Amino acid sequence: MFLDLLRRRNPGLLAAAAHLHDSGDLPANCYALDLDMVAANAAAIRREADRFGLSVYAMTKQVGRNPDFCRTVRDAGITEAVGVDLQCALADRQGGLGIGHLGHLVQIPRHEAAAGREQALLARIAAPGDRFYRGHEGGWAADEIVAVADRLDALPGARFAGVTSFPTQLFDTAAGRVVPTPNLGTLQRAAAALRAAGRSHVEINAPGTTSTAILATLAEAGVTQVEPGHGLTGTTPWHAVTDLVEEPAVLYVSEVSHLWDGRAYVFGGGLYVDPVLGLGGTRALIVPRGGGLDDAYLVDVEMPAPEAIDYYAMADVSAAPGCAPGDTVLFGFRPQAFVTRALTAGVTGIRSGAPAVAGVYAADGSAPIGLDDIAAGDGPGNQAARSAGRA
Repeated sequence: MFLDLLRRRNPGLLAAAAHLHDSGDLPANCYALDLDMVAANAAAIRREADRFGLSVYAMTKQVGRNPDFCRTVRDAGITEAVGVDLQCALADRQGGLGIGHLGHLVQIPRHEAAAGREQALLARIAAPGDRFYRGHEGGWAADEIVAVADRLDALPGARFAGVTSFPTQLFDTAAGRVVPTPNLGTLQRAAAALRAAGRSHVEINAPGTTSTAILATLAEAGVTQVEPGHGLTGTTPWHAVTDLVEEPAVLYVSEVSHLWDGRAYVFGGGLYVDPVLGLGGTRALIVPRGGGLDDAYLVDVEMPAPEAIDYYAMADVSAAPGCAPGDTVLFGFRPQAFVTRALTAGVTGIRSGAPAVAGVYAADGSAPIGLDDIAAGDGPGNQAARSAGRA
């Protein structure tokens, strides 16, 4: 779905990724990020949020907490991140972002929670009819929020700051746009009850499918904090059907490993397609070695079954007779890099015609071990064993 969007709105990223993989600068199994486009997207979100006085926390898990991504977002004006879990917060901090919200979905384990400081707390609340993803359920009873606030204030070193829920808005296929869920109304009613009890300022944190297009609606609902994630890379479901302000800024780079029975087996590792959009058909571009987008084949791809390890995807190359091992393969789908074993890499200079890789990182935001480190490892003659199959 997002491959078509990339071809139409950001073909420069496709061309740059093909060139950089062909030259060896971008590895296979890698999410490539157009950092210049990310900067433009982040600046657009920041400007629109400032119009409504909204605090903005960047969600970075989808792109593997890439440090160059974090610095790009920070320099564009979004200076704080939301940590979906503790590991996310640590990686964001190391990447140069402050931490605005920690524990977005995953609470902090008992022995890993910080002590010796005053901590503002958001109460996650729920009411009958609210919508949750399976496994995300939970929260304080919304109709007890006044007592919950008093209870949190009574904790040593803590103070109640506001309320949150997730998701407070989702893409509606029938409407063709993002619409609020019942959760947003729950937050509004809880905030009203808190104000009636004498609490003059209540933070309302409302994450879910966030882009510039939804900020006015959220501000009108009294929201004070928003958390763009896929909005920063132009890959929310709304972006898939409507040209919003944010441009697509991420793709997945792979490589043909070998051919077998009319199919090209393509290296996996990051073939996790965010299931929010469903598991429809997938297509990819295969770019021959030494070629460009004009030489590319558009092919149908059989993705690994969800219950299988994604060692390979299988591309139908019956209409791509020149396909060969080593060819570049480019995918456009919604990533969740942090749950994969993929690499991530920021790319600069696409608009100026001088694309370059800023750095390559593992899915947790750390620098990966290089091939030279592997070759220098222990073993007879320091030789790494490899297996080779017929191509």
